[in-house]
Amino acid sequence: MRPISEYDAPSPAEFRNEIMPLARPAVLRGAAAHWPLVAAAKDGATGWLTMLCDWASEEALSILRTDPENEGRFHYGSDGRTLNFVRGSASLRGLIAGLRAEAAKPQPSAMVTQGVIAEGVLPGFAESHPMPLAPQSAVPRLWIGNAARVATHNDFTENVAVVVAGRRRFTLFPPDQIGNLYLGPLEFTPAGVPVSMVHVTAPDFDKYPRFARALDAALEAELGPGDALFIPYAWYHHVESLEPFNMLVNYWWSDARADIGSPRNAMFHALLSVRPLPPHQRAAWKAAFDHYVFGLEGDPVDHLNPEVAGVLGPVTPKTIAAIRQALIDALTKDSEQ
Repeated sequence: MRPISEYDAPSPAEFRNEIMPLARPAVLRGAAAHWPLVAAAKDGATGWLTMLCDWASEEALSILRTDPENEGRFHYGSDGRTLNFVRGSASLRGLIAGLRAEAAKPQPSAMVTQGVIAEGVLPGFAESHPMPLAPQSAVPRLWIGNAARVATHNDFTENVAVVVAGRRRFTLFPPDQIGNLYLGPLEFTPAGVPVSMVHVTAPDFDKYPRFARALDAALEAELGPGDALFIPYAWYHHVESLEPFNMLVNYWWSDARADIGSPRNAMFHALLSVRPLPPHQRAAWKAAFDHYVFGLEGDPVDHLNPEVAGVLGPVTPKTIAAIRQALIDALTKDSEQ
């Protein structure tokens, strides 16, 4: 694995104009060094936990817990039909009390809360801990727990992840490694998105031989308090929390248009309508997708008068409405047959 490129506390302009356009992961050292919680967490001190307890509301959080023999992995059970963790509920103060209790054990259970919108739990967090690298529309979310491992997955958003306390190791894979990651089911998942069936920290190459190719393409970095990581759209990532008390804040957003529908929905329909076709028919539709959707040979209608391009022309409110109505009509007709 190769190291992720690093930048020292880039300005918002540098981040938006120089780093993001590369669409490559980037470590942003010291990007949140000014945060009060980061200052309290420096040098491994646990004063930040007291700050959280003093600051926290009584909002109930979803808490995940997995037994010590799972080595911090929140994943599937051995049969692949169950999950290896249980869900509970507690306030942030309750979670911290639980983490302190587990830290005193020789073999602690892993406990985490994940992706919690900060404002409800820590009122005023966004104001007191600003992150100008992310757009204002991206709300801060909290990830707090002990030594846990988040299975390799991706998110169809841009992502800035900030380590507040503890240390975290990130292993990232480009989107084109999807075939080497051995993803689990699309609909039955530990946390809403498909995850790799391979454990990065203990890969079984006999069972998952192509994962070696994924590791050849992987990037890795270890971050401490105040460091941030830019994870571009759809990059797969595995996250290890390395200490008994860890906190991360992340920001998700997308610059894509919000009025054009979900690519995931389009893929699901293709699973129904394209995947079952005979091979030669699938090949024909692959060529059509490459031409019309992905434009592998340039603009597919540059030889046409724009006035007759129809739905192949620019994506306007008119073409959006026309395509949606055509889909509604076709799906309605299919359901009636």
